[in-house]
Amino acid sequence: MPRILGLDYGTRRVGAALSDPGRTIAFPAEVYELRGPEPDARHYREVVQANEVERIVLGLPLHTSGREGQLAALTRRFGEWLAAVTGKPVVYFDERYTTVEAEQRLIDAGLKRQKRKALRDRLAAQILLQGYLDAGCPETEAPATPLADPRETQS
Repeated sequence: MPRILGLDYGTRRVGAALSDPGRTIAFPAEVYELRGPEPDARHYREVVQANEVERIVLGLPLHTSGREGQLAALTRRFGEWLAAVTGKPVVYFDERYTTVEAEQRLIDAGLKRQKRKALRDRLAAQILLQGYLDAGCPETEAPATPLADPRETQS
């Protein structure tokens, strides 16, 4: 059975995790430093091919309220680009608190700040992907709450 690639997108680094072929366990894979459209496209095509990836799950950073902000828009743009360069479907999955949870796990493990920084993004990707697997690998995302009209938030 093909694997699922989970990505925790950041504007400079992208954490990655892969599922096992049975799609029950997520394993941290890498942290990739973004370099530019061509080298990034080459990298992700290679990852998808080498690991027999069927689909990509991209963490969608939502506000605590569930609404999408500017980083979610950048993530969606990255996802559209990623789908185009890999030919694989991209599914978005709520990633609220994955980085916070990853950081806390690393602190609890007694790792120093520099070591935590090196591991945090791929652990966040693993937490994201495991959540997706545990949710039954939905092929469509739950509808997002639209951006708030700033006039609505004034009291």
